[in-house]
Amino acid sequence: MNAASDWRALLDNHREMLGFATPLAAHGRLLRVTGLVLEASGLRLPIGSLCRVTQHHGGTGESTIEAEVVGFAEDRLFLMPTGETAGLSPGARVTPVEAPVRAPRLGRLSHPWRRATDRMRRLPIGDGLLGRVVDAAGAPLDRQGALSGVDAAPINGRPINAMDREPIREPLDTGVRAINAMLTVGRGQRLGLFAGAGVGKSVLLGMMARYTSADVIVVGLIGERGREVKEFIEDILGNEGIRRSVVVAAPSDASPLARMQGAVYATAIAEHFRDQGRHVLLLMDSLTRYAMAAREVALAIGEPPATKGYPPSVFARLPALIERTGNGLHGHGSITAFYTVLAEGDDQQDPVADAARSFLDGHFVLARALADAGHYPAIDIEQSISRVMNNVVDADHLLHARRLKSLWSQYQRSRDLIAVGAYVRGSDPETDLAIALMPAIARFLQQDLNERCELAAARQDLERLMVESASGIGSRAAA
Repeated sequence: MNAASDWRALLDNHREMLGFATPLAAHGRLLRVTGLVLEASGLRLPIGSLCRVTQHHGGTGESTIEAEVVGFAEDRLFLMPTGETAGLSPGARVTPVEAPVRAPRLGRLSHPWRRATDRMRRLPIGDGLLGRVVDAAGAPLDRQGALSGVDAAPINGRPINAMDREPIREPLDTGVRAINAMLTVGRGQRLGLFAGAGVGKSVLLGMMARYTSADVIVVGLIGERGREVKEFIEDILGNEGIRRSVVVAAPSDASPLARMQGAVYATAIAEHFRDQGRHVLLLMDSLTRYAMAAREVALAIGEPPATKGYPPSVFARLPALIERTGNGLHGHGSITAFYTVLAEGDDQQDPVADAARSFLDGHFVLARALADAGHYPAIDIEQSISRVMNNVVDADHLLHARRLKSLWSQYQRSRDLIAVGAYVRGSDPETDLAIALMPAIARFLQQDLNERCELAAARQDLERLMVESASGIGSRAAA
């Protein structure tokens, strides 16, 4: 028995020593750089792993860039760099980036090789991000010093089980009259803002960021103009709004991998605050730029294009990103998400727009004709829909909204006849009523950037307008 105990103690001692041992560092070599893709050999790593590519410059030192494994073929890895590749040459060293090893528990064998997840990207997440502006890698952009109160956490989360989610039952006040009255949003809903360039989607996002009732606001500026970052913070969020906000900026000059990572990082930050029981508003501008970045990566590693140049993997990434938002578990927080979708040439059948429409819980279409006429926000209530409105408003509110939408649609159908004077008053009582009410309806749907309209006030204004349509104004129109 004593010999057995001695052998067991000796074995435990060796196990403990092995756990603290440092394994040999594996590395590979850079073989080729083609466009945005680096090819390396000598390593076997899973997709999503991080690597450092080190280039020695003789006696002048060395330079290092970070890259992520995005694919492989036989014994070669395809990596996408996060920075510039200028200066790289064949044979540069490629080394995996691994998380620090924790001390093993006594009496247990700690495997010398890290798990695959230890090589995945971890970025700063925590309350210390509130009031800060960071890039896609979590580095501060606001020149306010290093981040504090944050922990390095993985950003590739998983969606919640559909049966564990809290249903959408509570309305969310966005502060925008047209949305509150006609397209009421539920807390935990995912919606898209569909528009061409220059129709006011960024301004509408800013209004919702300023007026929506939420504990935390996470803004992802993905692939947009760099100048918009500071303008959004100073002109739209302001000092009061930035205190409860986190801004992740990956502008158009960032690498495609950084643009994709920025969207995923913003979503991970929103998930963190939701899991703490807070109500989060996620604003991402734009989902289209995320899809374009995914297209660049997929095409670079050889995936064949399918729909209008978009490889199939792009349409698999979109729902994977969107489904991470929404309500949390019962009694937990929520993420109400708004994604801008750029309809190229105002084409609502763009493949990304069409796919996003099917994944989201509703869409707001911004019409260029309304914007050209000075109608802001330029929300086309005919083409827009909130798929959860029936669940968060009462029957009277829903009835009044449908009635106003019917009158708006009736006027739009007869607009050309009215403009040229071909419509004869009295031909159709419904059209007469729409003509009489149109000035009031247009005023109701418009709103100044610095004006806030609460949900209760929007509903009262809608009810008052529809009651008038059924009484005095309607009688005068019929006469």
